[in-house]
Amino acid sequence: MRSRVLRAFATAIALAAPLSALALPSFDEARNAWVSSEGVLLDRHGEVIHELRLDPKVRRLDWVPLSEISPAFTHTVVRAEDKRFWNHAGVDWWAMGNAAVDSLLSRKTRGASTLSMQVAAMLQPKLKAKGARRTVGQKWDQIQAARDLEQHWSKPQILEAYLNLSTFRGEVQGIGAASRALFGKQPSGLDERESLLLAVLLRGPNAPPAKIAERACALAHIMEPPQSCEGLPTLAEAQLSGVPNLVPAAALAPHVARALLSPEVRRATSTLDGTLQAFALHAAQRQLNALDGKNVADAAVVVLDNASGEVLAYVGNAGAESSARFVDGVRAPRQAGSTLKPFLYGLAIERKQLTAASLLDDSPVNLTTPSGLYVPQDYDHDFKGLVSVRTALSSSLNVPAVRTLMLMATDDFVDRLRAFGFESITEDGDYYGFSLALGSAEVSLLQLANAYRALAAGGVLSAVYLTPGQHAAGKRVMDAAAAYIVTDILADRSARSVTFGLSNPLATRFWSAVKTGTSKDMRDNWCVGFSSRYTVAVWVGNFDGSAMWDVSGVTGAAPLWLELMSFLHQDVPSTAPAPPPGVERVHVTFAEALEAERDEWFLAGTALPVVAAKGDAPQRPSIVYPARGEIIAVDPDIPPASQRVRFRAAGADGRERWRLDGEPVAQDGFWAPRPGQHVLTLHDRAGEELGRVEFQVRGGAGAP
Repeated sequence: MRSRVLRAFATAIALAAPLSALALPSFDEARNAWVSSEGVLLDRHGEVIHELRLDPKVRRLDWVPLSEISPAFTHTVVRAEDKRFWNHAGVDWWAMGNAAVDSLLSRKTRGASTLSMQVAAMLQPKLKAKGARRTVGQKWDQIQAARDLEQHWSKPQILEAYLNLSTFRGEVQGIGAASRALFGKQPSGLDERESLLLAVLLRGPNAPPAKIAERACALAHIMEPPQSCEGLPTLAEAQLSGVPNLVPAAALAPHVARALLSPEVRRATSTLDGTLQAFALHAAQRQLNALDGKNVADAAVVVLDNASGEVLAYVGNAGAESSARFVDGVRAPRQAGSTLKPFLYGLAIERKQLTAASLLDDSPVNLTTPSGLYVPQDYDHDFKGLVSVRTALSSSLNVPAVRTLMLMATDDFVDRLRAFGFESITEDGDYYGFSLALGSAEVSLLQLANAYRALAAGGVLSAVYLTPGQHAAGKRVMDAAAAYIVTDILADRSARSVTFGLSNPLATRFWSAVKTGTSKDMRDNWCVGFSSRYTVAVWVGNFDGSAMWDVSGVTGAAPLWLELMSFLHQDVPSTAPAPPPGVERVHVTFAEALEAERDEWFLAGTALPVVAAKGDAPQRPSIVYPARGEIIAVDPDIPPASQRVRFRAAGADGRERWRLDGEPVAQDGFWAPRPGQHVLTLHDRAGEELGRVEFQVRGGAGAP
């Protein structure tokens, strides 16, 4: 009976009318049309440093040549799917006849598609099944397409395409993705047991592990020679129970990958150095481990090439060690702490308001601000008295920095910071007040790094790049002579020792200039510095803004900075910059031995061989209370007659006059507050206005 049916089937095929041909691509066209779901980021040397998924619908890797696929796997697939593959011309008539007979006699459907027929269906959308099964017309077209395919493609090409185009499990397509996602290896390393499981997945990609093991065992028995089923159920359960996990081949720079890769740009070369990037990432993780128990969860690093502005390392967070892996700590704005002080002193030196040898008073100071009394403290909660600018900056003393800002308008300092590329500083000087000297403004690590790189370039700011081959002219933002003096101060280990001692993580074995910073309540640690070749910036803290426990810039960020700088200069020297025109070195002594005598750098024409404290100079009177923008509240529980505000001025000698909203105020300066907006002015005896503030009173009857 079966033989008669088979003969009838063969006769029908022979008498069939010519089949319509469907256009199929060439092998090269099919291979070139294959697009990996993963974008690839390369370092400056062409090495893969990150893979990033770009296609949310499918997971597949690069096309895998047949020569790079395990022979054990190809042999198993051919036996499972098309055992006469190497002998037929695209259609296995014997298998197809048997399938037809089974369908007629037992009403059971049985597949007979060859690998060539399946590849043809993968390549031609018109051959895809409509619903659960292909129509008779589609099946005939598929047969013709397979025969055409065999005339233009070689057998190895057909098998290679089949293994790359097939879906294995879930969203995993292609042997490259399947081998890595399910077994964590390249296709060339697949063994016999893994090959059996993958081969049966082609027929039932989403079958449960037990069913897959059962089918793999049946396939093992018909292999030539037969194979053992031992271990297949255990392997299937272990590798196929969960969602396939396609672990990236490299995952060193996720934030740069997301910046440079897209569905339109699937392969990009960056300026990063893969070896340095890996070292920086692991060093950040080690430092976080070293700070265990200090409530520190996050860190970020950026390394710049001083000459080109290329980013050599970009660690947005510490990866698995981080509290929020998608937060980019290189670009996130945080309070800058003392890292802004070099730009403040640089402005004062450039304006010739100060020199590196000028004396500043490091003693308690109380400043009235719109938000209350501002009382700056030093890092070690101690005061040093009269200190030079060199000592104040190197040892990061806070009160001298505030006094320096008091010499100039805060708006001028804001303008200087913006010129150095701190685009996140958007408010005016009054908004930040004197606390701007101590870094109350928020900046990013990348902005900070490039601003220090501008210092390394003698006051010239230029752009930074993540892709090679770019260049833009720099712009001078600070006088070269002033930048040189600030740089020399930041490189002075001796002056730094007043606060940090001679042995600290800021002391390198080669020339470098460096500054630390800690924001309010120890929420942010910074360490930024440069050698003659590189600028390295480090941030340590918590992305959620919580305070660290007794961690400062010199203990949190500085050790990581030192490790990175030492790695960069293993075989690369670093030398101090040459003095530019416009500076001179003069031997200075300090009256009353306030500091040890030394050779000091000055802007030409500003040198003083003997430095002494200046006597109290006449001070222009100024309003200190209420402060500009102050809000004064009237207490409803206190009788109005008992509530008074006293206006106060600094530098006044008692002969000045107050005017409120244009009207004279009692000479003693006491005033009964009334709700509303007010303008207070201070005048000298001749009526000249010496100061003006606006403030507000709230509360009381009819108050706003």
